[in-house]
Amino acid sequence: MVLSQMDAGKALTAAAAKGNTSEVQRMLDDCRVHPDTPNEFGRTALQVMMMGNPNVASLLLEKGANANLQDKQGISPAHDAARTGFLDTLQVLVEHGASVNIADNDGALPLHIAIREGHRDVVVFLAPRSDLKHANTSGQTAVDVARASRLPDMVDLLFANTHS
Repeated sequence: MVLSQMDAGKALTAAAAKGNTSEVQRMLDDCRVHPDTPNEFGRTALQVMMMGNPNVASLLLEKGANANLQDKQGISPAHDAARTGFLDTLQVLVEHGASVNIADNDGALPLHIAIREGHRDVVVFLAPRSDLKHANTSGQTAVDVARASRLPDMVDLLFANTHS
């Protein structure tokens, strides 16, 4: 079955968004759809995938998906995983080359977002891998975001999990 580029991107991203691993596998293998084929909104399967499904992430990444692709707002899959708190998906992304030091359009790293959202386990994972001196467009570093988060242990968590 030959799919147009747009239909292929739409079908692949729909399967990824639903977390349908077998359909993603079928699209990649049988239909030979490239994992970075965008849908009608210009987003790839990795960008719209169900974040709580590390199997879909692994499959897309193993087939060559770009782990660092950013959308118009500069948001990468690592930003999305940090925002939603899915540590298992974030770990898969990092294992496959996702950088945790790419900033979005607001200058936020995935660490800034994880702190703001209160995802402690994600902060513990990201802290030693992140540039703690990086400031967002408001001039805030991860420590500044942690201090403003109203989660008293967040600053301690940052320092306890860095190797400076």
